[in-house]
Amino acid sequence: MTEPEQSGRLRALLRGLRPDLTPWRASRDFRLLWSSGCVTSFGSFLTYVAVPLQIKELTGSSVAVGLVGAFELVPLVLFGLWGGALADALDRRKVVLCSEAALGVLSALLLLNALLPHPMLWPIYLVGALVAAVDGLQRPALDSLTPRIVAHDQLASAFALNSLYRNVGSVAGPALAGVIAAYAGVRTAYLLDVATFALSLLLLARMRAVPPSTGAERPSLRAIGTGIRYAWSRKDLLGTYAVDTVAMLFAFPVAVFPFLAAELDAGWALGLLYAASAVGALAVSATSGWTSRVHRQGRMLLLAALGWGAAMTLAGLTANVWLVLVCLALAGGADQISGIARSTLWNQSIPDGVRGRMAGVELLSYSVGPQLGQVRAGGMAGLVGARGSVWIGGLACLAGVLALAAALPSLIGYDSRTDPHARAVREAAERAAAERDTAPVG
Repeated sequence: MTEPEQSGRLRALLRGLRPDLTPWRASRDFRLLWSSGCVTSFGSFLTYVAVPLQIKELTGSSVAVGLVGAFELVPLVLFGLWGGALADALDRRKVVLCSEAALGVLSALLLLNALLPHPMLWPIYLVGALVAAVDGLQRPALDSLTPRIVAHDQLASAFALNSLYRNVGSVAGPALAGVIAAYAGVRTAYLLDVATFALSLLLLARMRAVPPSTGAERPSLRAIGTGIRYAWSRKDLLGTYAVDTVAMLFAFPVAVFPFLAAELDAGWALGLLYAASAVGALAVSATSGWTSRVHRQGRMLLLAALGWGAAMTLAGLTANVWLVLVCLALAGGADQISGIARSTLWNQSIPDGVRGRMAGVELLSYSVGPQLGQVRAGGMAGLVGARGSVWIGGLACLAGVLALAAALPSLIGYDSRTDPHARAVREAAERAAAERDTAPVG
């Protein structure tokens, strides 16, 4: 092969790895939504680190830190399902805008508590529960908004771009939060979070309305039941929920990071522990071009979940902080691949009329797992130490995912090119696009 040919193949390979920017270029509303998420994600990760650190300073208890997940669980379940019904019945952009304002107010309450001469513990738990409730209302509308403002064949690329800003925030937010907490205290982290919500609201306000589909079902318990019955009829969807829940339940050790840093005699590395998994996820997002060419998302999801569990097992077994950080980065990369597979399968095969409610069920799968995972990690760390909590959870994750792989042949066999649900959604999207193109102007 000649040198020009080798150079051309290398350039083609690099083009295939870099993120696909087509959704960004094609949709003004996607650009606004993406920019809003970029801003608020950075601030939210500051608070994500500041809350457990503040609880540790107030109590010195790993169990108290893990209880944050327990207080958030019930509101998340209740309001996540209701938020899905609202997303299918109301203007999704309006739901996102109102809930974003509420989240900004709650972040301000954390700041006010931190400014007290003697900050109290119970307001942190209360605000955590309220944040979970509002997030449950917002997330289904937010997740089901993208398919309405992005072309069907650009959904995988859009998710990868969304993951890119989230992972950048995951890296910069925790790393900066660790520095801020050490030198300026958690108050500054909360203050910056409030400021990011204000900017995010300005961006969301410029988006166009996204009204519900014609004949949308009014939000009610019956509407929620319709969504749950649809999810139950799709064993491949249930498989994605189950795999994610198992992985997060057994191998989500974030609650014990302050104690893990102490066991490793590396208090300076706390921010890095929070940021390490995001580094791996960011690396995957930045080279995500290949994901749009994958059609068997079920297999992709299962392999990634096994990689997550294996990496967490190794992270708990090693006593070297740098090796722990490498393992956490590998886990983050695997989790990002899993997330791309889940989102693509969901958005390509769920009809728009129930997409909000499915996003509500999805919210439970990828949020309830981490909340329970925090409780598990904190409680187990009290018995066997932080490192033991991490590696035991990793092994349990591997066992659980292997069992699900054996029990879910429909998930393993999913192929977006031949799946009847994916074909129906694709045809509906093409009809809607043709109607928009032929509709009279004005």
